[in-house]
Amino acid sequence: MRERDESFDGAFVCAVRTTGIFCRPGCGAKAPRRENVEFYADSAGALRAGFRPCKRCRPLDLAGETPEWVRAAFDLVERSPGRVRSFDLRRAGIHPARAARWFKERFGMTFQSFQRARRVSRAVGPLANGSGVTNAAGESGFESESGFREAFERLFGAPPSRLAPDARPIVVDWIATELGPMLAAARDEGLCFLEFVDRRALASQIAILQRRIPGPIVPGEHGHLASVRRELEQYFAGRLQRFTTPVHAPGTEFQERVWSALREIPYGSTCSYADLARRIGDPTAVRAVASANGRNRIAIVVPCHRVIGSNGALVGYAGGVWRKQKLLELEARR
Repeated sequence: MRERDESFDGAFVCAVRTTGIFCRPGCGAKAPRRENVEFYADSAGALRAGFRPCKRCRPLDLAGETPEWVRAAFDLVERSPGRVRSFDLRRAGIHPARAARWFKERFGMTFQSFQRARRVSRAVGPLANGSGVTNAAGESGFESESGFREAFERLFGAPPSRLAPDARPIVVDWIATELGPMLAAARDEGLCFLEFVDRRALASQIAILQRRIPGPIVPGEHGHLASVRRELEQYFAGRLQRFTTPVHAPGTEFQERVWSALREIPYGSTCSYADLARRIGDPTAVRAVASANGRNRIAIVVPCHRVIGSNGALVGYAGGVWRKQKLLELEARR
C-alpha cells in the first residue's frame, strides 16, 4: 500500500479511520499512519464497516466498471442528511428494486442496510475521533453543519453538542468487527448498548435506551467501551469465552430475569425458548421469553444468539440469521 503497488488491486482494500474512506492498494493519495489503517479483503467488507469509497481511486470499480446509476445512488446517500427513499431514487432515474438487487448481489447487503451503516458512521465516527461539529460535518461528507446536525438528531434524538458539567451522558462509539460495525454505548454503571448498525430497529432500540436511561447521547471514549472493544477482538479471535465488561441493562423485572439467564448459557452451547422459560422458573412463558430475548439491547455480550427453536432451527435474530449462524459456528469451532 505504501509503495502504491497496483499489481495488488483486487487483493485487498485499505480503510483509513481518520477519514472514513477506503482505497485500492495503488491509490495515489498520501499514505496514512499505520495505526489509523484497517485492511479488508474486498470493498464489501469496508462498506459493512461503515467506510465510503475513495473518489480518487474508485475501489468499487475493482471487479469491473461501476454503473453510473450506482455512483449516483452513492452520491444521493452522501449528500442527504436523512434517509434516501424510493421516490428519491426514482426522481434520480434509479429504480428502487434495481438498487436493492445490485447492492445485495455485489455487497451482500440491501441498499437500506448500506444507508443505515453510512448514517451511523457519519454521525459517530468523526466526533468520536475528536473532531468538532464543524469539522465532523465536513469529514462526513455533509455540505453543511446544519445537515450533519439534522442527521445526528434524527438518529440520537439530541444534538451533537457539549454537555453541561453536571450532565450524565451516555457515551457512544463505533466498533468494527468481522461481522460488521457495531454501535456501543456505556455509562459509568456499565455497557448499556451494543448492536450491529444495519439492524432495522436500531433507531427504536436507541429510543428505548433513552427512556430506560435518561441522558444525552454523546460520541466519545469510555473505559467500558474500551473494555468491550478489546474483549470483542479476543472473542472473534477465539481467545475469550466469557465477557467481563460490566453490563447496565435496565428493563422490566421479567426482561431482566431473561437477560440474566441468557448470560448463563455456556459458550459453545444453545438452548430453546422453552428451556430458557424453565430456567427462569416460568415454563409457560415461552412467548414472553421470546419477546424479551428479541428486546435484548446488548448483542453478543448478552448472548441471545444462543437461543434457537425447539426443532433446532435458527429462528430470527435482530442482527440477521446469517450472523447468528456465524457466531454459533465460531463458538462451536473453539
